[in-house]
Amino acid sequence: MDGGGHAREILGRITDTGTLLGTDWDETLLAECRERLVGYKNAVLVHANYADLAQVLEAQAREGRVPKAQADGLLVDLGFSSEQLARSGRGFSFGARGEEGSHNEPLLMTYDDSKTPVATLLRELPEATLADIIFEFGGERYSRRIAKAIKERERKTPIATNGELAAIVRAALPARYEHGRIDPATRTFQALRIYANGELENLEALLAHVPDIVRPGGRVAIITFHSLEDRIVKRAFRALATEGRAHLITKKPIPAGRDEIAKNPRSRSAKLRVIQLS
Repeated sequence: MDGGGHAREILGRITDTGTLLGTDWDETLLAECRERLVGYKNAVLVHANYADLAQVLEAQAREGRVPKAQADGLLVDLGFSSEQLARSGRGFSFGARGEEGSHNEPLLMTYDDSKTPVATLLRELPEATLADIIFEFGGERYSRRIAKAIKERERKTPIATNGELAAIVRAALPARYEHGRIDPATRTFQALRIYANGELENLEALLAHVPDIVRPGGRVAIITFHSLEDRIVKRAFRALATEGRAHLITKKPIPAGRDEIAKNPRSRSAKLRVIQLS
């Protein structure tokens, strides 16, 4: 649900007979969204992983909270909430270079308590496995150097906070890493977050059930924010189109416009793909 922006836009367009079902894994963020949408009686918000959306929709229909077990449309925004970064207290954010002291949150990096914290993963994962994760999910070419630095530190003192991890990663990389375009810790934090939460597996699980979730004629729109996600969505949408189960509305992904990027710089990596179920 993020901050509820998409929800408000949708609710403003559907009639009183329409119902919006929204899910989010972050219970705190969902509670805040409920407050923002308190005036909308046709909004049903559920604490759930979107990978389980087919089951959630069926359960909500059985309880009479939504009119049917298949939706007329599905919007999935895979973006990471700015609010979650800034106020989660779970160690997602690493701050600017040199500001580690102001970002010493517990190194959890999970959306809820059902997953293993990153601090534990760093202690338990073998160095080679850790390097593979940072390379595969973060696209970090210095993954082995970073993994070595992390495990060397772990052998002395466990890494407990996001600020400590960010400092270790930065120290392991060349001084002019990426020519200053991004913070040196960015790719490593992304990789560990994706791995800890099983984000790509969740996306694949959702896509496998799209025909169960959305009725024939309904549309599915998914906004991704990095190449791994976009590749998964692209392949799944093309497979459905090849099987005659969907029509590609967008042959190529639609990027964010200049106005959107100006208002929200994180949207510069956003890509939108849309299909219509047959």
